[in-house]
Amino acid sequence: MAENQSFEELDESEVVSAAQAGDALAFEELVRRHGDKIFRRALSMLRDEDTALDMAQMAWIKAWKRLKQFQGDSSFATWMTRVTINVCLDHIRKMKRWKFAESIEDLDENSGGVERKLPVVEANPTEGLEREELREKIDQALGQLSEGHRAVIVMHTFEEMAYKEIADAMGCSIGTVMSRLFYARRNLASILQRMLKEGETS
Repeated sequence: MAENQSFEELDESEVVSAAQAGDALAFEELVRRHGDKIFRRALSMLRDEDTALDMAQMAWIKAWKRLKQFQGDSSFATWMTRVTINVCLDHIRKMKRWKFAESIEDLDENSGGVERKLPVVEANPTEGLEREELREKIDQALGQLSEGHRAVIVMHTFEEMAYKEIADAMGCSIGTVMSRLFYARRNLASILQRMLKEGETS
């Protein structure tokens, strides 16, 4: 980097490389660029601002310590989000608030696959909503899900993580992820339907 050149002017890969070499100012630039997103992701997992702030801070500390593990296979933002999700999952487990999904998780995924055993939910309770209103309703509904269901929705729908990645993060089988995701979606749809009905009658 040229003398007096600001990290703000550099491409992300250059900032990451400088941070990996131990430059704290480069890492501060990464925090500046992605801090809001990381906090929002922690908040979507934990639903408590103070706790989310603490876990986001812890995620950045872990990222600094493990930065050399980042190989550039994905974007830094994606890697950092994975770190944050794992920190949040660890927190949930330590608080003993981890709520596993119903006993359907124990279905033998080798006998035809969980998804073929479960009914399809076709109703779209959010049809017709404006984008901003939809985002707000979904955010409110997510807050009413159990930690386990909320986590799998966030990882699969928002972060587009593969079943294997989610299973590794949650410490369970792929079949369990599939069944938990089914119930999470069903519960989310049910909550949204109830919220919309309440809105119509209020």
